[in-house]
Amino acid sequence: MSRALQSLPLVLALVVGAAGCGGLVRNDNAEGVKLYQQGNYKGAVDHFQQALAQQPGSPDCFYNLGATYHQQAKLLGRPADLQTAEQYYHLCLARNPNHEACQRALAVLLAEEDRTGEAVAQLQDWARREPANPSPQIELARLCQEHGDVRQAENHLIDALAIDPNNTRALVALGQLREAGGDPAQALQNYSRALAVDGRQPTVAAKVAALDGSAAATGTVAR
Repeated sequence: MSRALQSLPLVLALVVGAAGCGGLVRNDNAEGVKLYQQGNYKGAVDHFQQALAQQPGSPDCFYNLGATYHQQAKLLGRPADLQTAEQYYHLCLARNPNHEACQRALAVLLAEEDRTGEAVAQLQDWARREPANPSPQIELARLCQEHGDVRQAENHLIDALAIDPNNTRALVALGQLREAGGDPAQALQNYSRALAVDGRQPTVAAKVAALDGSAAATGTVAR
């Protein structure tokens, strides 16, 4: 299976503070994130629960709890934790259907559980509800690529760029896909465009330099 795009991550960055949260909520979330990063998942859960008690129904608090149980389930092999993680993800999305980190994390969880059809349906529903948001298309591309459907992954990235031509995530992902598919000229074009939008991408800059050097050495020119 091609690995042009990065593998779907288990859990993405936790949220330190939600909009409108008071200082106590932010402090509990920040301490929870710190403990999570140290591998103290029980301590992280305790702080995220305290933050939730201070702001009942907070999507970010639900997401942080889901992410922590998700990581714990992966590392400790506890199916009950995976079920708890999924419940928290759904609670988050029930309150904020456009919570991007949670949409991504739930799709990852479903795919890990061999429930790819559910993951695709979830992301497609997100895309239908948010036609002006490129993120659902990017996540669908990642999911398709993970399952070997490189052509469909490319189509989703092209759809994302039709929505937002300057989306660096989509540009870099498309560059990775085309580089792995043996089209360095198009990959160089995608990487260069991403770098023009945001020059603070050292990994992408290195890709551009390498591909530019290869093109110069072979006498080819990027299309």
